[in-house]
Formats: sequence, structure tokens, C-alpha cells
Amino acid sequence: MDQVDARPSTPDDEGPETDPEARLEAERAREVHLTMDLCLRIGEMLLSSGAGAADVTATMRSVADHLGLRSAEIDVTFTALSMSHQRSPDDVPTLMLRHVQQRDIDYQDLTAVDHLVRDILTDQADLYLARSRMATIVSLGHALPRWGVTVAWMVMAAAVGVFLGGGPVVSIVAAVAAALIDRVQIVLARRRLPFFYLQVAGGAIATLLAAAVAATPIEVDPSVVVTANIILLLAGIGLMGAVQDALTGFYLTSSARLIEAMMATAGIIAGVGLGISVAAGAGLELGQLVPGALGISDLPAVLGGAAVSAAAFSVASYAPRRAVLPIALITAVAALISQGISVAGFGRATAAGAAAFFIGLVAYAVAGRVRVPPLVVAVPAIVPFLPGLSIYRGLTFLAEGGAFTSQGILALMTAITVAIALASGVILGEYVAQPLKREARKLESRLAGPRLVGPFRAMTRAERRALRQTSDG
Repeated sequence: MDQVDARPSTPDDEGPETDPEARLEAERAREVHLTMDLCLRIGEMLLSSGAGAADVTATMRSVADHLGLRSAEIDVTFTALSMSHQRSPDDVPTLMLRHVQQRDIDYQDLTAVDHLVRDILTDQADLYLARSRMATIVSLGHALPRWGVTVAWMVMAAAVGVFLGGGPVVSIVAAVAAALIDRVQIVLARRRLPFFYLQVAGGAIATLLAAAVAATPIEVDPSVVVTANIILLLAGIGLMGAVQDALTGFYLTSSARLIEAMMATAGIIAGVGLGISVAAGAGLELGQLVPGALGISDLPAVLGGAAVSAAAFSVASYAPRRAVLPIALITAVAALISQGISVAGFGRATAAGAAAFFIGLVAYAVAGRVRVPPLVVAVPAIVPFLPGLSIYRGLTFLAEGGAFTSQGILALMTAITVAIALASGVILGEYVAQPLKREARKLESRLAGPRLVGPFRAMTRAERRALRQTSDG
């Protein structure tokens, strides 16, 4: 006869499937894991689209705090994000890492993530709905086909040619060069070549095509063609993010972004220098583009070229359509400010800085009205003012050598000065534009500068309740 154990069961004998406390503990651990994963995915999307490390950190922290992880530690570097959480000093901390795989500027996804963050903070999306929407954002493609992006690059290069004072022929040649550069860079990127070599190829293509057209009976200023495509290659380089990181105390990330920007710019210089050397060996003269005083009659073309080039860059970066026209109008006004300061006798760096300050000043208000992050407005608007002219003049002076070497070095230093003036001017304008309220200080307690992405202040419980009542009504 079998013996039956008549001892009463105890909680220690129950497995995790039947123990309510164990099930509750497992559910809590699962929610912590899902929350940290959501925060890291949001941070990765923001960082890869050019947002500053301070914005990424503050956005991740606000989402984590709202979803219950109030003691989470967040660390953002140029290539990786980490997040840890420890519920009590006796618990083992949970640590998650996520690496940034690619750095393509995608303002459509950036705007969608920004809206998702705002919905989370206003209780319009819980953890599980937010994760579902995040997966949809990552998996969906774009309404604009890839050939449409190539057309946008062509329009941008042609418009920059007009902004620099070129005629219809210059614009056509610059557009053709932009199409060739885009197609060649796509092929090279598929072969996993580093971005430096893509920039070298782009600079060489623009210079050689301009020299080849100049050798024909077609009357064209090849220097304007090359300069327009240098600006095209400079567009999208994350110098503004690097300056913002330096101003907000993220020096490691700032250094990494500066190195990336320097390598990308060095690739352009190497490609254009190679093209100039080949053209000189073939007996072709590219000439030097010397900025001259503009008359009143030239002003509409200059302003129109600036506006169209900025709008085209925003389209190529998949910015929402509702933001394209405001970006164009802001850029036109900024170009007017820049031209006025130049006519008054100030240098190029001062004119570029003043234009950038205006862009940063109005980007905050305009971005709120068209429901996009200020970064989507500010970056395209400064594109026409990038120092392509100074880089080209510096390279042509260095190619001539001799007494022109010092002038070439001075021109390249001017390019660096203009780039820093653009980035710092935009950030200063954003700093002045954003109201420093008590709620914003609480959210930005660890920041030393303005916000270009993410929520600008946390909503109180009363505000969230009022918002829900308004939406229900």
C-alpha cells in the first residue's frame, strides 16, 4: 500500500506558476524590461537623426519617469545608449544596451517619435500601445520613393547655384552633378565603403564634371557648379549636434561628432582637390569664385534660391510636407538678413551667425505650429549658408601654391569659423526663444542649453486630467 504524504502544503512548495507574489514579481520585471527597451529604441531613433545627446537623455528620462522607472540611469554616447534600473539597494540592477546602427537623417521618423513621446507623457498611449506604434514607425517605409530623393537633391543643387549667382546653365550642370553624386554614393554605400570615400567620390565627380563642361563651347562658370555641390555634400553633417553637445556638457559625444564631421569634410576636400589636380593636368581651368556685391535686381533670385534649396533639402530628408513651406519662408528671410549684414561691411561669419540666430529664434515657434521638432526646421534652413564657397576658394588657392598658400589656409579657416557661427547661432536663437519656466527647469535640471527635440516641459497631473476631459468631451 502506497504511503500518502498528509503534510499540509506551504507557500514554499508552490511553484512560480501558482505563487501570486512570484507572478507579480515576474510581471514587474517584464514591465521594467519592456519600458527600458522602449526608451532605448526612442533614444536610438533620436540620436541617429541628429538630435543632441542632451535632448536624447532628457527625452528618455521623461518617458522612463512617466512609465514608473524614476530611478533609471541613462548614458548616451555617439555610438551606444545604455540604461540601468535598480528598484532597491538590495536588488540586482537591470542593465540594457543598444548600439546605433545607422545615421541616416529621417525627419519623418523623428517627427513620428516626437509625437509618440508627447502622447506617452499625456497618457494618450500606454506602454504596450507605445511599443506597438514604435515598431510601426521603424518598419514602415516612406511615401516618397528613392528616385524622388534624387530629384530633391537635384533641385537643391540647382537652387544653390542660383543663390550663388549662377545662371540657368550653371543650375542644370549642378543638378546633373548632384544626380550622379547621389547615384554613385548609393552604389558605394551598398558595398559598405566608409562615408569618407563616398564624400571623396562626390567631390571628385562634381569637379570633373564641371571641368568637362567648361571644356566645351557651353558657357558656364565651373567654380559655381563645384561650390553648389560642395554645399550639397556638406548638408546633413552633424556639426550643429556636435556644438550643442559641447555646450550641454556631453564632451565625449561632441568630440566623436566633431571627428565625424571633420572626416566627412576632409573627404570633400580630398575629392575636390583630386578633381582640381586632374583638371589642371588636362589643361582645364576651373577659376576662382569671388563673392561680389549684389544689386537690388539680384536679390529676388538670391532669396528664391536660398528658399528653394532649404525646402528641397527638407524633402530629401523626408520632412513632413506641412513643414516645407515654412522652412522656405524662414530661409528667405534669413538670407535677406545675411545679405543686409554683408552689404553693411561685416564679414561672412558675422552674416552667417546673424542669419542662424534668426533661424533658431523663429524655429521654436514655427515648429510648434506645424507640429514638428525645431530640429526639422533649423537644420534645412541653414543649408544655403554652409561654407562651400570658402572651402572651394581655399582649395583653389592651395592648388596654385606659392604665395597663394597662406590665402588658401585663411579661406579654410574662414570655412571653419562660418560653420561654428551657424551652429552656435541656431542654438543661441533657440535658447532665447524657449521660455525658462519652472516646469522646464525641473525637466532640464541636467541640461545647460535649449531643447531641439522632445518635450519642453513635463505636464502635471492636473493638466493631464484636464486634457483627458477635453478630449472625452
